[in-house]
Amino acid sequence: MITTHYLVIGSGVAGLTFAVKIAEKFPNKTVTIVTKSNEDESNTKYAQGGVAVVLNTEDDSFQKHIQDTLIAGDGLCDTAVVNMVVKEGPKRFKELITWGANFDVNSEGNFDLGKEGGHSEYRVVHHKDITGYEVERALLQRVHQLENITVLPHHFAVDIITEHHLKEKKSSHLSCYGAYVLNERNNEIIIIQAQHTLLASGGIGNVYGHTTNPIIATGDGIAMAYRAKALIKDMEFVQFHPTVLYNQEQGSSFLISEAVRGFGAYLRNKKGERFMLAYDERAELASRDIVSQSIDKELKKSGDSHVFLDCTHLEVASFKKHFPNIYQKCIDLHIDISKDWIPVVPASHYLCGGIVVDTNGKTSIKNLFACGEVSRTGLHGANRLASNSLLEALVYAHNVHRFLAKKDTNFSPVLIPDWNDKGTLINEEHILIQHNLKELQALMRDYVGIVRSNQRLKKALKKLDVIYTEVEELYKTSKLNTALCELRNMINVAYLIINQSLERKENKGGYFNVDNN
Repeated sequence: MITTHYLVIGSGVAGLTFAVKIAEKFPNKTVTIVTKSNEDESNTKYAQGGVAVVLNTEDDSFQKHIQDTLIAGDGLCDTAVVNMVVKEGPKRFKELITWGANFDVNSEGNFDLGKEGGHSEYRVVHHKDITGYEVERALLQRVHQLENITVLPHHFAVDIITEHHLKEKKSSHLSCYGAYVLNERNNEIIIIQAQHTLLASGGIGNVYGHTTNPIIATGDGIAMAYRAKALIKDMEFVQFHPTVLYNQEQGSSFLISEAVRGFGAYLRNKKGERFMLAYDERAELASRDIVSQSIDKELKKSGDSHVFLDCTHLEVASFKKHFPNIYQKCIDLHIDISKDWIPVVPASHYLCGGIVVDTNGKTSIKNLFACGEVSRTGLHGANRLASNSLLEALVYAHNVHRFLAKKDTNFSPVLIPDWNDKGTLINEEHILIQHNLKELQALMRDYVGIVRSNQRLKKALKKLDVIYTEVEELYKTSKLNTALCELRNMINVAYLIINQSLERKENKGGYFNVDNN
């Protein structure tokens, strides 16, 4: 058993920011970060656009950023949360800079602010087109300077520990005591007991297969919290990014940043028509839900597999400077952006719902906190405004730290039973896991995509039940491995998305059901 004051599950911007702040506050307390892949592998790493933050107060204002967020959220944002996050943003951004993160500046030496869909002003700070990668680099560098932080890569959190696991149940109210964690290098399950646990495990993109997220985004934190009876909400609001590089392969897809449309690129159908002008007066700079639904309608009308992003009218040298990685990716695929259109299609990108938390990041389970994409704060409502995700993670990581910094209480460990896998066997039938995974992802794409219907959602539930029964049987009889645990988590997440979709009777933001018209 490992005993730690603070257990952080996940190593993206949310988890690392909290770890740094709490480790600095309490140098004599221990912080343990577990992450199932390499320490830098997270959704943060792939965030291209940047951080939305009000810095240029001559043209911009907190009120404008608040209004843009509320409009994108389509009436379902928590206004008090939006106010708090937007106003806290500049302070939290400045902390990133003190930790060594670099952001692009213009010829006058001011931050080179970008504009993205749904934003009324230029307010997105960025590091070329790899902002998340730069933020992750700076945070990890700071983590390694702090002696009271231990990072355990290739450690997969299987379940959070609550009264359900304890031999002596402490009370009827649920509390979290840490987690059972699989050491992926030797397949042993260890207990990490913690005074406070933070779920910062990212998103769910891989549930759909075609996604901008890395393959590690399997909804583990939400599934663990759901099984532990935490409150989960707004799972129907899966945001699809409108412009993902089209390819016929399944798995992680390359994102063509929203900032490219902010830079002036046009969306065109196969006939060459700028179709967005017919759907929204903001055209390509409408919010993501509108652009994705518009592309979906165009593809259904034409039967085509993708639309195009036209950058041929843009200045190439300037494009290369702003988007070096996107430019290089296109060159690698023999797409010359000065002459060729880029084939794009929407793909699952971000979850606006998740584990319900208050403004301190507290979940409905005592001593369990959540922040980042795994959480549902009320900031995004029915649809996230571009580049508000890194902002939310920074603000809520700070809030969790600030709340726990006032609770300097003594840690009293409890007796936790070892993981019981008596009677289980090492499962060599990996084909069963892969088969069920592909079936699940196809089901979610075909029945629970951008445009939904009650009939398709009900069929999806029936088909999911068959997959669930087979995988649960496998789980009960097998020694655990990461692939099996991830599949089980994705089934839990799929169930929540489908069920909460059926419960929503009104189309809002990223949720569109043809039967709600």
